Amino acid sequence: MREALAEARRGLGRTHPNPCVGAVVVWDGQVVGRGHHAQAGAPHAEVLALAEAGALAHGADLYTTLEPCDHYGRTPPCSRAILDAGVARVVSASSDPNPLVNGKGLARLRDAGVAVVTGVLKEEADALNRPFFKAMRTGLPFLTLKVAVTLDGKLATASGDSAWVSGEESRADVHQLRSLVDAVLVGTGTVRADDPRLTARLASGDGRNPLRLVLDTEGQLALSSRVFHQPDADRTVVVCAEDKAQDAQARLAPTHARVWGVPRAPGGIALEAVLRRLVEEGGLHLLVEGGAQLFASLVAARLPDALVLYLAPKLLGGDAKSWLGRLGLQRMGEAVPLQVEDVTQVGGDVRVRARFLWP
Repeated sequence: MREALAEARRGLGRTHPNPCVGAVVVWDGQVVGRGHHAQAGAPHAEVLALAEAGALAHGADLYTTLEPCDHYGRTPPCSRAILDAGVARVVSASSDPNPLVNGKGLARLRDAGVAVVTGVLKEEADALNRPFFKAMRTGLPFLTLKVAVTLDGKLATASGDSAWVSGEESRADVHQLRSLVDAVLVGTGTVRADDPRLTARLASGDGRNPLRLVLDTEGQLALSSRVFHQPDADRTVVVCAEDKAQDAQARLAPTHARVWGVPRAPGGIALEAVLRRLVEEGGLHLLVEGGAQLFASLVAARLPDALVLYLAPKLLGGDAKSWLGRLGLQRMGEAVPLQVEDVTQVGGDVRVRARFLWP
């Protein structure tokens, strides 16, 4: 199963709106076939592993990180391919919450006499597909907050200068993170202050740019902003109030950016509506990169799932700008709880990965 998990990781960030899945075929103690799902519409991992195994799949064991599907989508059902190949045993890690799957594939295999084992390395397999599982269960994307701060929790000086808080290695790590998510979201304040490109610029040159979302309630962001001047201009989306969408689309026509109009909410636009629209467009994992008020609004609504925090060995003092806006909390018992999952040195900085522990 660890071999299958390694295969699955090869598809991370590339398979939306599908989960990433890996599979291996084992005959007489040897791996004779491997496969991973590369992108939506491409063959599933099990089918690729069976094809590589060929005749050796007959009587073999198939290990898969997610239970095999049993329905026709863009590709035929994996359960049928497994039966046609004559596999003797299927070992599955995660269960698939998609109502089109949800145990049906395994049931078909059992009914046909195939031995089935489930739950092997389930926790590791589940971690690979947190965005997919959340979208299936709630209609919302997995939401990660990314922020770079000084050791006293500041992201900019009192004047707003924030270039650069973190070191070069941390910034390269962020590009890798962007390449693995489906979309990145910022507010207009961040665009005005930092003028980011929001692209994945990897040293290897094989980064995949995420969808770039900019919250701009009134649709008045400057057309000179660099987010509008990228080679894949149609992957920039301005999210504005629905009563401003028509005017914004006309104004942004020369940039080829798209516009999403969503309902207004107190202080701006309805954030949950933005998130649901993203899932409808096939985006499962959203990275939010600022600013402070957007972070606070999301936290107050209990929408984030994870936090990636880069701590730079610097101090800016009490007059500098904090990364998180006001939450209005009065007692320590109201503090937002998180669970630290990983602490890693990245260059001269420290990267902390944590999960939000909402009740």
